[in-house]
Amino acid sequence: MITTIKTKTTKSIVSILSVMTLLFSLGSCQDYLDVQPEDKLVGDQLYRDIYDADAAVIGVYGKFMALAEKHVILNEMRADLMTTTRNSTPYLKELSQHNVSAENPYISPKEFYEVIQNCNDILKNFDIMLADKKFTQSQYEQRYADVGCIRSWVYLQLGIHFGSVPYITEPIETLEDVQNISKYPRISFDQLIDKLVVFTESLTYKKLYDSQSSLVITVDTYNTAKFFINKECLLGDLNLWKGNYLAAASYYKNVLETSSNSANINELFDVYRLKGADVTTNNDLAVGYVRFSEQDARSLINNNTQGWRSIFPRERDATWNIEWIWSLPFDSDFAPANPFINIFSKNSGSYLAMPSQRAIDLWNSQRQQNDFPYDARGSKFTYNMVGDDPVIMKYLYKFEAANDQFKREGDWFLYRAAKLHLRYAEAANRDNQQKIAYALLNVGIYEAYRDGLTTSDDVTNVMQTKEPFPYDFDARNGEAPRFRGNWHRNVGIRGRARLTTVGAIGDDMITTENNIINEAALELAYEGNRWEDLVRIARRRNDPSFLADKIYEKLNKEGNAEAANVRTKLMNPSNWYLPFKW
Repeated sequence: MITTIKTKTTKSIVSILSVMTLLFSLGSCQDYLDVQPEDKLVGDQLYRDIYDADAAVIGVYGKFMALAEKHVILNEMRADLMTTTRNSTPYLKELSQHNVSAENPYISPKEFYEVIQNCNDILKNFDIMLADKKFTQSQYEQRYADVGCIRSWVYLQLGIHFGSVPYITEPIETLEDVQNISKYPRISFDQLIDKLVVFTESLTYKKLYDSQSSLVITVDTYNTAKFFINKECLLGDLNLWKGNYLAAASYYKNVLETSSNSANINELFDVYRLKGADVTTNNDLAVGYVRFSEQDARSLINNNTQGWRSIFPRERDATWNIEWIWSLPFDSDFAPANPFINIFSKNSGSYLAMPSQRAIDLWNSQRQQNDFPYDARGSKFTYNMVGDDPVIMKYLYKFEAANDQFKREGDWFLYRAAKLHLRYAEAANRDNQQKIAYALLNVGIYEAYRDGLTTSDDVTNVMQTKEPFPYDFDARNGEAPRFRGNWHRNVGIRGRARLTTVGAIGDDMITTENNIINEAALELAYEGNRWEDLVRIARRRNDPSFLADKIYEKLNKEGNAEAANVRTKLMNPSNWYLPFKW
């Protein structure tokens, strides 16, 4: 849908449309956000009306895009699924081996605080605008919540990687003041999480932008609705870190039910519900094979418009919409440049990072339902062998399809349905809902709760959880009487990947949690989640070995002589965090 924007002048129309088209570009807001010295606030930014407010929001996302490389590298290279190549810089090797130098550019928190500083300035000016009646209460609440949630997201990442950090919520004179402990003392990660939960819960607007908002438009094939952070996913994550499992599950469930009131049947049954393969057309996001050739590995559906691989390169169509919750695009015509081609591509980049042998072994330890002894999400989709080298492909498919070295499009993958299911399952499991966690992880609600009945039977009292919110799922699929529950197409994470089940419905909490985190590795590898998953579980269990053993195994499989020493180091949780070096 293209929202009609009523602006005061032709110049305003051009400015707003260019801003929205170039959401991912710092240069897109030239009328409002001309480049300023990085250590200074944009003190003279004008906040005259809703259009200036929109430009300020877009400017924050432009600045935020500069964190993409650091986010992926810190969360993956420090963990167990990604490792260095023969081309890697010493700084990347330091991250992989947990022995960073003060000069390592990846450990500087400055870029994070640049975003935070912009957020603080905007939030302060939004308060002034509201007091001066320069926009409505609703317009204020939506934009304030968006910018506030970006700030909370950035702070969460700071806590994950640095542990103790200054929590600053007002504009400051210069960024250098962040280093001044007397002005801005550092608080612990636990204290930071507490503050983030309190602030983000206090926001009065927690949904997506209203569909009529001037920020939700479609220009040059980009619909902007999913450019913006999903506030309830963030709230779910914050509460998951805090240990508020019922609250986390509730926020996640709200997002899972995004389309529950849709009059569009496909949206109602498909959006964020992880549906299974369409065996006749393969127009889906599942691991699939050509019909009647399921025992032939060569019939794997493996292209940019069908099947599991297409999650990453496909256009933002209706099928893209059923998986993606938050994704930001890079465009080769505008800054910031896509950093991932240089990091991952062997032929068109510097090939600085690759899958670890531990990751490869994990994918190869799985079994498909057709008895193939590997997870197709591994070597078939997430990475490919290019010559003798494994190359991470999730970020490259779109670029390679263009077949043009100057068209370096791509995306920063931030949140999708599979991650939502895994995070929800993690919260549900910790809230003693192991059967639901098992179902979403493995076979789906329909299969786990059908009690042997088929659609020809009376399914009135089966294929549903019969639990109160947020654990209420209806997957009924029957003809006599006819039922089509909203979740009847759900097949689970492993079901969609065509894998055999892991664990059992009666497994204990720890076993189920282990299976969930292992599955997150298989499904979400290199999307910027792995280190935070390891830290969260190790902290929750007060068990450093949960994290340390996995890093040891990565390094040991590489023949790294420091593997044992790194494990010993990581058995002390204080060594999980980077030095706070400017």
